[in-house]
Amino acid sequence: MAGQEFDTLSFRNALGNFATGVTVVTAKGENGTLAGVTANSFNSVSLVPPMVLWSLDRSSPSLKVLEGASHFCVHILAEGQNDLSMIFAKSGDDKFNGIKYIEGLGDAPILDGCLAYFECRNVVHHDGGDHVIIVGEVERFETAEGDPLIFFRGQLGDLAPLPKAD
Repeated sequence: MAGQEFDTLSFRNALGNFATGVTVVTAKGENGTLAGVTANSFNSVSLVPPMVLWSLDRSSPSLKVLEGASHFCVHILAEGQNDLSMIFAKSGDDKFNGIKYIEGLGDAPILDGCLAYFECRNVVHHDGGDHVIIVGEVERFETAEGDPLIFFRGQLGDLAPLPKAD
């Protein structure tokens, strides 16, 4: 690579070959402002203590609320929740308009109908270039039956059905 310009678009496209699940991360700021973003950067960190991480672009209007909240909630989206993913992927203040949720730890919104959600105490943030890596300690979680929403090569999709056993 020495002497060559790094092609960020090609790099992004290459990363798109890694299929991921889709999450929505929600929080409520100290001033009562709700924030929510779609993220596919979710990952487990530790079982003891139970910790997860995700990252958010530094230019996101939701970053300040999500960094400053005492808690956040990570929701693993189920197939058929494409619309929910797209609502939280866009910028704007009215993301929660018409969205069914209950308040969880730290009053973080818990969305309905997801495969799982993790209520996390906001623990630490790390520099990640143009992103902030946010680590949380899981204090409560719930799971449900179903198949995940998948993100692959810039597209949302469903998990391919497994072949039936003979």
